[in-house]
Amino acid sequence: MSAKELAAYVHDQLRGLPGVTSRAMMGGYVFYYQEKIFGGIYEAGFLVKDTPAARAAMPGAEDLPPYPGGKNMLSCTLLDNREAFQSMGEAMYD
Repeated sequence: MSAKELAAYVHDQLRGLPGVTSRAMMGGYVFYYQEKIFGGIYEAGFLVKDTPAARAAMPGAEDLPPYPGGKNMLSCTLLDNREAFQSMGEAMYD
């Protein structure tokens, strides 16, 4: 799946959350929820910010750098579970 196709899929999975936007950046995409960075598409796939809410929602998520030298993020394991993915996004915003 290309980054563009994955971005469309992520938007579809998050369509129930108001204020989700993305911006193409350096061959990937950065996703925002109500103007706060939530995650992004990088070489490793869709990664989310490492927050207590994200860790609670995805206890087995792998820590990965989004790019060489970048601060580790969490590999998103909830992409195919729309309800859980959206709930995590809301919890991360708080």
